[in-house]
Amino acid sequence: MSTRVILLTGPSGSGKTSLLRHVGARRLKLDDFYRDGDEPGMPLLDGTFSGTEGATRAEAMSDIDWDNPASWDADRAMAAILELCATGSTTVPVYSIRDNATVDYTTLDVDALPAYVAEGVFAAELIDRCREAGVLADALVLRRPRLQTWWFRLRRDLAEHRKPLPVLLRRGLRLAREEPAKIAAWVAKGCRPVDRAECEAIISRYITADVQQTPADDAA
Repeated sequence: MSTRVILLTGPSGSGKTSLLRHVGARRLKLDDFYRDGDEPGMPLLDGTFSGTEGATRAEAMSDIDWDNPASWDADRAMAAILELCATGSTTVPVYSIRDNATVDYTTLDVDALPAYVAEGVFAAELIDRCREAGVLADALVLRRPRLQTWWFRLRRDLAEHRKPLPVLLRRGLRLAREEPAKIAAWVAKGCRPVDRAECEAIISRYITADVQQTPADDAA
């Protein structure tokens, strides 16, 4: 299997998307594998789960805990990763955060590149599965100053009209408080913490040459 995956996580707003555009990496957007907000059993902010009838649109906006991995479909994301590594192409959902739902599907091609990046806040959830499947090139967590992350996240979410302003403010403050613990948890799952310059250099090395020995290999 010649194509492998770099798993990239980091706080929402830490600059993962712009970094990947800058280095020219092919990107599998893991946020597109969120579950639809009206599905039964969605995690709620009060620690419970939605019932068999799912959540209403208003409840999906304000009550679902979209930062809980249970709001995301790890199995579908993993299937896409494996298909990209095996064939260089896969069909991926297009998810609308505003609508809390998959609204379309598209095709992603990584051709015969030595590596591509699967990026999202839940990327670390797939480290062990990718390593066991023999497709893991590396796992990274992108860090930058917490205040900077909060500000860029808020600007992006407002520009994209992702949620109502009160929801964005409450979520943003909560994420800022939780950020150090989140990063520590991602590191504990196997991610290497890197700043932007380090992250760009590592990813550029993987996507331009077939690296035979990697930190991910050493950790297996």
